[in-house]
Amino acid sequence: MIADFDYQFFIEVLVGGLLSGVMYSLVAIGFVLIYKTSGVLNFAQGAMLLFAALTFVSLVERGVPFALALVATFATMVAIGIAIERTVLRPLTNKPPITL
Repeated sequence: MIADFDYQFFIEVLVGGLLSGVMYSLVAIGFVLIYKTSGVLNFAQGAMLLFAALTFVSLVERGVPFALALVATFATMVAIGIAIERTVLRPLTNKPPITL
């Protein structure tokens, strides 16, 4: 039985599980940080991450150099983050939960 054990598959599954756990913990930390600082539970974090990834991939596919695409994506996400914070999160900060 032990001779049939596939160590390569075991390592792949182990690394995949660890990476999934790290991603879940980063998402949880993001939710906790936003909620503890503003009192607003922001479920749009996943959409913002997806938008950043799509922006980066579309820039690279259009021939923009990797480093420039990274900087442009970062600048775009900073601008979107500031806009969301000022128009959505700031008005809801420290409001009673019924308004959410």
